Amino acid sequence: MNAYASTERLEAVRDSINSALPLLDGWPIPAPLPEALPPVAAFDPDLLPEEIREWVMDIAHRMQAPADFAAVGAITALSSLIGARAVVQPKAKDDWRVVPNLWGLIIGSPGVMKSPALAESLRPLNKLEADAREVWEAEHEAWQLDAKVAEMQTEANAREAKGCVVKDPAKARDLLRPIELPVSPPERRFIVNDATVEKLGELMGANPWGFLAYRDEIYGLLKSMDREGQEGARAFYLQGYDGNQSYTFDRIGRGTVRVERVCLAMLGGIQPGRIQSYVRDAVSGGSGDDGLLQRFALTVWPDVSGSFKNVDVWPDTHAKQRARDVFERLAGISVEGEPTVWRFDDASQSIFNEWREEFETEIRGGDLHPALVAHLSKYRKLIPALALIFAMIDAPEAGVIEDRHLMRSLAWGDYLRTHAERLYSAAVTPETGAARSLLTKLRGGVLGASFTPREVARKCWAGLGTSEAARKAADILTDYDYLQREIVQTGGRPSEQYTVNPRVRGTA
Repeated sequence: MNAYASTERLEAVRDSINSALPLLDGWPIPAPLPEALPPVAAFDPDLLPEEIREWVMDIAHRMQAPADFAAVGAITALSSLIGARAVVQPKAKDDWRVVPNLWGLIIGSPGVMKSPALAESLRPLNKLEADAREVWEAEHEAWQLDAKVAEMQTEANAREAKGCVVKDPAKARDLLRPIELPVSPPERRFIVNDATVEKLGELMGANPWGFLAYRDEIYGLLKSMDREGQEGARAFYLQGYDGNQSYTFDRIGRGTVRVERVCLAMLGGIQPGRIQSYVRDAVSGGSGDDGLLQRFALTVWPDVSGSFKNVDVWPDTHAKQRARDVFERLAGISVEGEPTVWRFDDASQSIFNEWREEFETEIRGGDLHPALVAHLSKYRKLIPALALIFAMIDAPEAGVIEDRHLMRSLAWGDYLRTHAERLYSAAVTPETGAARSLLTKLRGGVLGASFTPREVARKCWAGLGTSEAARKAADILTDYDYLQREIVQTGGRPSEQYTVNPRVRGTA
């Protein structure tokens, strides 16, 4: 038996003995601390369409990172290529349409290869961006020459008009007519990293069918939109999720700018501590309580294996090329005025109707946390959107969404729901990591019968290195009867002192 198992068994015996004892000098029996995170479903390669499956799994294998990261990156990137160019009509007769632009969020601690996995999954999109930039630069250079020629022609006409204005005023008038300047070529954009909402609106004027907004660390963007005066930015992003609405900027000095269609896919990574803090604010009436976070329907927070295997192999070139072909094909979708409308075939329509009835009944039942309900309600878009994306990847010529595509989408819904439950558990479960660390120290008798937060901070233990962190951890242990808190008057500023339950110290 290893030392860890022995310690666990010893603590279990101690807890059993303590739970059998009556109250000791008024001390209650401590209650077990809640589990920090609920379990999540592991990623199944069969969730991925065949054309990109081997490529995504090869990335995960070479990176030794959870496959969830690369999978969400790839699906979100592909959704941005479709954008508003194609829509799905989930009902057989109703005109409700869903634009398949999706928002993805990957959650993981530093060092678990979030950024490298996302960068690799976005490589085909970045290649499209680079190629488009090269084409645009050539077109822009030609346009600059045409514009210069037009300018010189205007100057020449003005000189000629000046010479004939007395003898032939009509000719002079004709010469002074403005020469129609060539239109500046629009630049096709596939991915944007850091832009103001006004600049995003400008880019959408030239790219009305959508593109991807990618932030390696998305916490900065979320917090920037929490600041006073950024209400317009939040509204813009919220509208960009729908993918089919217009937006108008009215600015002094810049006038009125109208964007025909705001269609934005979003992708980024974030650390667990930061997202837990943001979730608490978002579900407690804070500035984030407007549904922005819930729009990240493709949110994954996978368990990361403690083991690591050094993998040094060449990328699977065949799988990479298959994936690149999918990216290029979706990037080449042409639109004539209106987007292409996809529908379910008879079998998939029946499956969708059955799922929708069960789904709507559950989220209206009042048994789920309101924050989770708000998140799951976005599955009204997520499920048909994923089904459309899968159909356009694996069966672009079919023209309809088959049951295999919808079933894969529903499997994604089941998988993602477990990750959503982990995400929103932060709203109802305290951060117990530091509290558990402190409890271990208390059981070892390191702090004695009582202590102050400052004394704990001086120890420089992980997660307990400040008085505030130590105080939060101690308050959680107080809530579960491991400690008692009292205010000590010292003649100056009162201080907090925590007395340890004798059962914790093993002296009962």
